[in-house]
Amino acid sequence: MAFHVAHEETLDPRGLVELQRAKLVRLLARVKASNPFYQRKLDGPEFDSLVSALKGLPLTTRAELESDQSQHPPYGSNLSFPIEHYTRMHQTSGSTGRPMRWLDTDETWEWCRQCWAIVYRAAGVETADRLVFPFAFGPFLGFWLAFEAAGDLGNFHLAAGGMTTSARLQLICDHAITVVCCTPTYALHMAETAAAEGIDLAASTVRKLIVAGEPGGNIPGVRRRIEEAWGARVFDHAGMTEIGAWGFECEESPGGMHVIESQFIPEILDPRTQAPVPDGEPGELVLTNLGRVGTPLIRYRTGDQAILTRGLCACGRSFARVQGGILGRIDDMLVIRGNNVFPSAVEGILREFGEVAEFRLRPISQGAMTELEIDVEPAALADATGLAERVTSRVRDRLSFRPQVRIVAPGTLPRFEMKARRVFAGTQHQDDRSLDGGSSGRV
Repeated sequence: MAFHVAHEETLDPRGLVELQRAKLVRLLARVKASNPFYQRKLDGPEFDSLVSALKGLPLTTRAELESDQSQHPPYGSNLSFPIEHYTRMHQTSGSTGRPMRWLDTDETWEWCRQCWAIVYRAAGVETADRLVFPFAFGPFLGFWLAFEAAGDLGNFHLAAGGMTTSARLQLICDHAITVVCCTPTYALHMAETAAAEGIDLAASTVRKLIVAGEPGGNIPGVRRRIEEAWGARVFDHAGMTEIGAWGFECEESPGGMHVIESQFIPEILDPRTQAPVPDGEPGELVLTNLGRVGTPLIRYRTGDQAILTRGLCACGRSFARVQGGILGRIDDMLVIRGNNVFPSAVEGILREFGEVAEFRLRPISQGAMTELEIDVEPAALADATGLAERVTSRVRDRLSFRPQVRIVAPGTLPRFEMKARRVFAGTQHQDDRSLDGGSSGRV
């Protein structure tokens, strides 16, 4: 079955709404017929009256899905077909709770791959491009999809799991790789390793990096450092194991992502009241996927904060745009001295300092207030002079609070291949080696 045809990407807004409605009708008919999870959730309302108003359908939460999988192990009851029809199983990272297992039939796996093909087309990936995937795949869905979709398009695609960063860099050079798919954090780590080993990445054949898994691809400081180190263009992408690859950055308009509205219906809601939020204002991204019929998600609360805008893009698409990419996870937001702060906002500031190699954040309760301690690892000992004071000043000016900044020795903080974990609670790790013996102080 052809889930996606090229003309769907350039439909006008009215055409997109008509397409979404037709796909939603088919999805709801399948769900009503045979999906136990949604049969229970949607019991009672008349489907015909709800198709024209998606907002009449109940929201779906991760907590519901986790509870359902606990009550109906191992895969839950969100299954529209008999179990023998499913041929793929992937698993979430568990970064927001217990891992969830997610199944696909051959047909829905094809739908997932076609969504990734849209990501590649929008980034200008050509048949002659040679792609590398520098990580161990495991049960994580995202880059299995990217890997297999590259094969569908006829590209040379090279898996580079089970290798050191140095070996992966050599692989990139030896095989004239032109497109790298990885997390923003690992792109920076590869650049750091290349610099230490005298490899000039900017002179390599790499011309594009497609990054995902973290907000970094749309953080200006992170994007700039990656592009300068690699001499290549960064394209951001977003997806989730349970919902699929839903977002992409096009060539003509960097600094945000389109939602694949031919396959997803996006909404922005107030995370507290669930009321709709006007375009241009931040709220929680809610998605309905329209082609993953075997394990569908209807009005799924992603937990991501985003700003949705609309209008015809220079790329020719009318797909809604997530301005500035994903701003952060709503449940990751920190309240520091009365200020709402996403870790990505702090990262954006720290990446403006070329001498900062890595960092770690630690919220500390001090009476009724919460302070933020920042461990900063400089690229070299010579970079440490005055760095704590400069970082403190910039965070204070931008985010309206004064952090405690502590400089640790080069090589102290962990590096990450997949999603980075940089927010820690409690006191410092015993293996940290402080260079300055303290911090820049509090207000």
